[in-house]
Amino acid sequence: MNPKIGLTDVSIKGVVSILNTLLSDEYLLYTKTLNYHWNVEGLHFNELHKFFEFQYGDLAGVIDSVAERVRALGGEALGSLNAFLKHTRLKEPVKSRKNAKEMLKDLLVDHEAIIRYLRKDLETCDTPYQDIGTNDFLTGLMAKHEKMAWMLRASLG
Repeated sequence: MNPKIGLTDVSIKGVVSILNTLLSDEYLLYTKTLNYHWNVEGLHFNELHKFFEFQYGDLAGVIDSVAERVRALGGEALGSLNAFLKHTRLKEPVKSRKNAKEMLKDLLVDHEAIIRYLRKDLETCDTPYQDIGTNDFLTGLMAKHEKMAWMLRASLG
């Protein structure tokens, strides 16, 4: 049953597509952050191990919120690795082993990319889709990514 919430079917379909792409981006970033948590080495191991744990924990919450927003709009949230890889705008790392500084830089690049994508997605949710609820939701996510990017940037010095 489709929700009767003042959005056209076209708007709902478009917003759900945006959200599923974002869900794919978030899942790839979550996986990358978890990988770095497991594999970080070096002088600042303990600090970075905990730092990455904090960040992937926040991303897990973001993933759940995005999927629930898809469902609230009557859509079906993507839920397979294959689907995430097909729809993400981010790239998996080419180099399998990275040092701690490379890990921090890689995550920063992805958070900043998501922030840029969210800015465009916000405009699309506003016009032409006129979904102010999703627009507000995405604004909150953008602020979270801005904070995580700031923490990564500060860690890099």
